[in-house]
Amino acid sequence: MGKQAVCVAVLGTGSDVGKSIVTSALCRILANQGVRVAPFKAQNMSNNSGVTAEGLEMGRAQIVQAEAARIAPHVDMNPVLLKPTSDVGSQVVLHGKAWLEASARSYYEQKAFLFQESCAALDRLRNQYEVVVMEGAGSCAEVNLMANDIVNLRAAAYAQAPVILVADIDRGGVFAQIVGTLACLSSEQQEQIAGFVINRFRGDIRLFQPGVDWIEERTAKPVFGVLPWYRHFHIEAEDAVTIENVPSYTQASQDQPAVAVIKLPHISNFTDFDPLLHTPGLELVYLQQPQDLASFAGVILPGSKSTRSDLEWLAESGWQERLLAYARGGGHVLGVCGGYQMLGSQVHDPQGIEGQPGSTRGLGLLEVETVLKAPKTTTLTDFSWAGHQGRGYEIHMGQTTLQGGRPLIEVEQRNQEACQDSDGCISADGRVIGTYIHGLFDTPAITAHWLQAIGLAEIRPDQSHGPLARDRAYEQLAEHMAEHLDVEAILALIHRQREGGAA
Repeated sequence: MGKQAVCVAVLGTGSDVGKSIVTSALCRILANQGVRVAPFKAQNMSNNSGVTAEGLEMGRAQIVQAEAARIAPHVDMNPVLLKPTSDVGSQVVLHGKAWLEASARSYYEQKAFLFQESCAALDRLRNQYEVVVMEGAGSCAEVNLMANDIVNLRAAAYAQAPVILVADIDRGGVFAQIVGTLACLSSEQQEQIAGFVINRFRGDIRLFQPGVDWIEERTAKPVFGVLPWYRHFHIEAEDAVTIENVPSYTQASQDQPAVAVIKLPHISNFTDFDPLLHTPGLELVYLQQPQDLASFAGVILPGSKSTRSDLEWLAESGWQERLLAYARGGGHVLGVCGGYQMLGSQVHDPQGIEGQPGSTRGLGLLEVETVLKAPKTTTLTDFSWAGHQGRGYEIHMGQTTLQGGRPLIEVEQRNQEACQDSDGCISADGRVIGTYIHGLFDTPAITAHWLQAIGLAEIRPDQSHGPLARDRAYEQLAEHMAEHLDVEAILALIHRQREGGAA
């Protein structure tokens, strides 16, 4: 066996400061240099997930990073995935399979075991690649959690990885973020921090040079660079933090047709709709507060990690009434995964998969009925819709059966095994459809077909959207980072370890 890969860790002063972006950029920069590089995040908490070629589930962010590294995603890149089902509970996915439904307290009782499992996954990656770029989670200075940390400084110490600390200047207090983080760490942990990246700068970057000087003098550590906001390309978001504060929408303020996505409390896999977000001539908006929907060309109910709870929220919030009125008025509704389940007559949970056992009445817009039950379905799925070939993935608990409606999609292959199956349902008038398939809009022809079905035939999606658009964005991200950061100094951290002969 050759040398193990060396590691570099990208940790943060908080959540959503830019760790995933910096990790993705380093993966693409190293891949462009011919280095065999892989991403790694010991523990991810997100309802945005995807499926590997083996039919196993992992965090969507690490799939994005694997794409940036030009390698196939593997669950060793994200051995522990937490999918929140409530404010205090999550489904724990271990090595790609649903393992445990745990409260926050019971999960922490498993931390020693999960740290061993994550270290073993990291070791397997290090035996296959030359460099592993490790991503942290949240803040690396949560003092109440540090003793049982499996993803931040403890993981970096295990890998002997120098740490790049990312801070977000846009949220304010960047000096306190950096100095305060260091103040919460022991002297040994402070030594792990090799330097800083400051993210999301607005304005004339030259005016911030005194700030850079102050940080470097105060900490005796380098600022590797300051990343300005970018708007000329798009990288998938890791989780729903990016759509937490959705703006209000009024048709009077828009000059193009719009599609609405209902922002459910337990929304999952909202990146399904990124291709629509970037389709010229189309406005995609997320709606949280109930409002009249008549002005929208289409309305989407997205995936949910807690279907029955979100169904109840639709009823209690007033959204159910708005959705039914929209459908009765001839509106076009699409449900994806959990959203598809909600469109049916009933969602049954006899085993208490999502909470208390019981049944919840659906919206009744499709003639289907769902029973939530194990095992969890996780597949890469090849399909055709109206003669258009596509590839997506399925992640769902339970089964949905047709009670009289027509299937929507022909399934041709799951996890590389040929099959003759169907998926989803379409209403008699063709205006309400549902499917379990995520990534539906990654195929331009399928996007165009749906837009035509909802009366927007004049809108033509970019033929390079989906995977091709993502790959182009990774190149733009690498160029953006190379322009504004001292990439050579960051790469020197890696090269010094490689030359030093990592174990």
